[in-house]
Amino acid sequence: MIWLSNLVIVESPAKAKTIKKYLGKGYEVVASMGHVRDLPKSRLGVDPDHDFAPQYVDIKGKEELIRELKKAAKKSDFVYLATDPDREGEAISWHLAQMLGVDMSQKNRVTFNEITKSGVHYGMEHPRVIDQKLVDAQQARRILDRIVGYKLSPFLWRKVRKGLSAGRVQSVAVRIIMDREEEIRAFKQQEYWSIDAKLTAKGYAKKPFPAKLYAIDGNKLELCGIPDEQSARAIVEDLGGAEYAVSNVKKGVRRKSPAPPFITSTLQQEASRRLGYQSRRTMKIAQELYEGVEIEGIGAVGLITYMRTDSLRISDEAAAQAEAYITETYGKEYLPSSRRVFKTKKNAQDAHEAIRPADPMLTPDRVKGDLTAEQYKLYRLIWERFIASQMANALLDTVAVDISAGKYLFKASGFTVRFDGFTILYEETKEEGDESAAALPPLETGSLLTLRELTPNQHFTQPPARYTEASLIKTLEEKGIGRPSTYAPTITTILARNYVEREGKSLKPTPLGEVITKLMEEQFPKIVDVHFTADMEKELDDVEEGEESYTHMLSQFYTPFMDSLAKAEKNMDGTRVKVPDEETDVICELCGRKMVIKTGRFGKFLACPGFPECRNT
Repeated sequence: MIWLSNLVIVESPAKAKTIKKYLGKGYEVVASMGHVRDLPKSRLGVDPDHDFAPQYVDIKGKEELIRELKKAAKKSDFVYLATDPDREGEAISWHLAQMLGVDMSQKNRVTFNEITKSGVHYGMEHPRVIDQKLVDAQQARRILDRIVGYKLSPFLWRKVRKGLSAGRVQSVAVRIIMDREEEIRAFKQQEYWSIDAKLTAKGYAKKPFPAKLYAIDGNKLELCGIPDEQSARAIVEDLGGAEYAVSNVKKGVRRKSPAPPFITSTLQQEASRRLGYQSRRTMKIAQELYEGVEIEGIGAVGLITYMRTDSLRISDEAAAQAEAYITETYGKEYLPSSRRVFKTKKNAQDAHEAIRPADPMLTPDRVKGDLTAEQYKLYRLIWERFIASQMANALLDTVAVDISAGKYLFKASGFTVRFDGFTILYEETKEEGDESAAALPPLETGSLLTLRELTPNQHFTQPPARYTEASLIKTLEEKGIGRPSTYAPTITTILARNYVEREGKSLKPTPLGEVITKLMEEQFPKIVDVHFTADMEKELDDVEEGEESYTHMLSQFYTPFMDSLAKAEKNMDGTRVKVPDEETDVICELCGRKMVIKTGRFGKFLACPGFPECRNT
């Protein structure tokens, strides 16, 4: 038998190792180590006068790898391009095809939604031609970002300081964080009071339940309806001799549905809230789980589906496997009456499935011994969320009670779990401030209650919370800024550029970030406009769908952008913007002034503001 020599090119050695196991003889699987060509670092590398033609160069340091790839391609009968199944992966395949002289009219592009035996064989059995529309969409984004970065950054160097950068998505992300900071500064705190009662029903003297004052004289209390302690004390005194009676009981059943399986943004949010992982870390671990891990008794296997996705779709096969596991582990009553189908949002790509375990039967406990602690925690999160998404609703018996005390109305609510459903396995983490209701004794309209305690509580209105990584990603997604692949790199970039800093889990703008954002708002309002940036994302999607050419899209952006740059240069001719120093409580031991935080080439340092008279650092 003569074996045909097939070359399969993927991005990473881990992925190559896993795929090689499934393909066997006749296939050589090698890694390109990501991109092999890119725009040059030293110049713009784009020709706006000739349809924005990109001038790609081989990436420095990859010369030997490129030689090896060319050699391997030359001696192969057929080359399969098996890079990641997204815009970026499509572009890498396109560059490889050009570089290796692969015939792009042939079906040599293969993609794997999951790196399992069935996933790899399915991909190899369904090759296609390279999708030029996907390549164009990636190229448009790359050129767009290059134009903004390479034209705006030198402007910032001249007007603020060297080493700064501006970017299409990063500038909007900083603007969103900055807007929230301004809301916080403008916030005026208000005092208000609430009144809580502890009551008991006849026969339940040892089981007091809480109720909150809700209305006075039939008028619902507004947030600051009891403005001060004096008003609160007067109400407490008035209530002292009142008779407390149940005036209404409303019973119901609440159905609690499971969350859908993860997409990129929700995985990053939940891993941040539940595991404390930063988005970059989450994506690194997810990549490892996708590309393949050595599992005892199985070998190298991809544990999850592709992790850059905004689709909620899952395959029938995966749903059936989940159903089999649920039935076997919990019983048929834990299955919904019909299979769940989650609706993917309107502007999602829907090229892949949601993020799910590649083999739902590989439980977290089964693979725990072969995973790092981080891999295990993330795999368990993905696995539990997916299985729970295919389970029955939880059923809660709810009760809402109105309690009259003269002209005052209190409300109490509670629930008991009738059927735990999916919550036996997984529940989403609650946002701060979520309250759970207490269990109430049996109550009927007309029942008299005994007051055990009446407590006035002082509160102050709170400013909006600063963004965390989780809430910023949620906002970027809701506003249509960026795509699943860009959330984590955007946050990494704005932190690395010192435009934003962490304070605990929160993100706050630095003085430098504030100066840059204000300058951008004044001189380049469109670049930091949320709606404009979201519209650009929509146009990139249109390029991918073939509804708009990428050259037309770029030309529509380029001319007004260059006009605004020329206008900004004119407006700020001879002007430089100073970044205010951050004052500290550290006293300069040489002159007694308060030291300030400055940022230099190698990061932040303490310096005396008395320079040049005092040079202490």
